[in-house]
Amino acid sequence: MAMMENVVEVPEYFLCPISLQIMKDPVTVASGITYDRLSIEQWLFTNRNTICPVTKQPLPHHHSSSSLTPNHTLRRLIHAWLNPNTPLTKATLTSLIQGLSVPESESQLQALQKLEGLARESEENRAYMAQDDDLAKKLIHFVVSLRRNSTAVGAEEALRILYILRGGGSVTEARVLKMDNAVYSDGEIIDTLMWVFECDRFKGDDGVRSHAAHALRAAVEKGGAGVLGRLKPEFFKTAARGLREGGAWRHALLRVLLEACPWGRNRAMMVESGTVFDLVEVELKGPGEKKATEMVLGIIYHLCLSAEGRAQLLSHAAGIAVVTRRILQVSAAADDRAVLILWQIAKYSATEGVLQEMLRVGTVTNLCLVMLADSASYLKEKARKILRMHFDAWKDSPCIDTATITRYTS
Repeated sequence: MAMMENVVEVPEYFLCPISLQIMKDPVTVASGITYDRLSIEQWLFTNRNTICPVTKQPLPHHHSSSSLTPNHTLRRLIHAWLNPNTPLTKATLTSLIQGLSVPESESQLQALQKLEGLARESEENRAYMAQDDDLAKKLIHFVVSLRRNSTAVGAEEALRILYILRGGGSVTEARVLKMDNAVYSDGEIIDTLMWVFECDRFKGDDGVRSHAAHALRAAVEKGGAGVLGRLKPEFFKTAARGLREGGAWRHALLRVLLEACPWGRNRAMMVESGTVFDLVEVELKGPGEKKATEMVLGIIYHLCLSAEGRAQLLSHAAGIAVVTRRILQVSAAADDRAVLILWQIAKYSATEGVLQEMLRVGTVTNLCLVMLADSASYLKEKARKILRMHFDAWKDSPCIDTATITRYTS
């Protein structure tokens, strides 16, 4: 009797209900069923069907590529099943990197899937891959080539690999990828990463945007002045929209904006893009963790060095209130930035209306509290100067105890 060959059975939920093949890019439609992206896009947009192939439920008329939700968990399960404990050698890594260079080839996506599987497999693999001379550079150039060719297929995987290799965005675990600074200084890389934020395919996909934001942060760190000194207005317009939309990638975006502030032309472009107004909204919707609030106040301080920036802060009904309420509530660094913002307002933009607003929202009271608290001496001196500067406008107000303000201005 002939011996039967061992056949590995593919889990049913790995198969696309349309093509019956293992899914490469699983996405979920409004009915809750997951399909391979290429198959469902052909069903919906090429063949113009309006129902779910499995449930026969009608799908929303506005269904588009951007409404297909990536199923990241299933994708990772498929990758792990396809690449069980692949041994990582120099030859294996070199072969996969070469696969990234084959234009518009199925081998590109396969190489990306295998690279991600290897990166997830062990810390040893991640450390080895991070120090390869070509991997990070090829991944970056691969994403740039997608933008040139007006396609987004593979961008998600490439950015996720870069994210994993850097330590998943963790400050304590972050690795330095081996790459020449000149690679990141290429302005086209910045344009490409901002393109990811704008790409219809990734609208509403916080995961991809977060990975792009971390790559953007790496570009700024590695490229330095070569990147920060050549940013374009479109960069700040997209960044401002990103702040308004929120998401897990906001923290990395705030870091990049803060790094860009020392350049006067960057500050002007940020103000023109409405960044001050958007930063106030970020804090209004719920202050994030300490570091995020410190960055928000830091950026606002830099932008308030100009009359236009101060005017934008004051144009927001809650602008002064948001800055005031962070005093003695977050950290010493936040106190520093908040008091310096109020100093800029008090010295250069203190109209009668602004001074009354500072009384109404508690600015004067909080400045008095800075004098009482264990604050840095220079910060107490700034608070004292603001109180002295406008003592006559505030001394008779029922909103403040006259004896208190007199004590700190005498």
